[in-house]
Amino acid sequence: MIPTTGPERAQGPAACTHAGSYRLDVTTQRWWWSDEVYAIHGFAPHEVVPTTELLLAHAHPDERDRAVAELDAASRTGRPFSAVHRVVDARGRARVVVVVGEGRGRAPVGGPAEVTGYFIDLTDVVDDRARAAATASIAAAAASRSAIDQAVGVVAFVRELDPEAAFLVLRAASNDANVPIRVLARAIVGALPTLQHDPGRVSQFLEGLLAPAHRTAVAGVRA
Repeated sequence: MIPTTGPERAQGPAACTHAGSYRLDVTTQRWWWSDEVYAIHGFAPHEVVPTTELLLAHAHPDERDRAVAELDAASRTGRPFSAVHRVVDARGRARVVVVVGEGRGRAPVGGPAEVTGYFIDLTDVVDDRARAAATASIAAAAASRSAIDQAVGVVAFVRELDPEAAFLVLRAASNDANVPIRVLARAIVGALPTLQHDPGRVSQFLEGLLAPAHRTAVAGVRA
């Protein structure tokens, strides 16, 4: 049931156990998960067949309805989204996971042909106090689904940062370039289709766009 021509296993930053990529064929409802997404859900690679039902079964009961609504909206409109979810993996461990994605292509009956993006597991990235703050911040982002929040998710994924540090990178880049942060965020989000959501190409794009700001942000965090 899994397409053999799906995206190849993510390389670079996506190869860590805390982030991975996914793809959903909207017409056939077939999913492709990278090895890291299996790990986030508590499975060995290809131990199970990824399905929408399996995904929702691991969503926290209090957030399952919201997850259904978000997946439905993405499948119908293809609009970019960024959301935080609590996930209970196959081993019973609770995780805090950011899901970033958007539609690609055009289905014959309208809407996107597929939805692609990343799962970013923040559970072990930040300590309890920082995770509480990050969760509140990302939860607010999920409500607005703004370009800034989506860009924060992309930077966090590529740079392996928590959301607060990723936002510092964007803010520093905004200051250095003397442009509003929302303009910079739109540039990042707008480039994703051209980069075909390939983690390596996204990483190279961000290095070129944010490298000076990244040094400034890191220096500020370590100071």
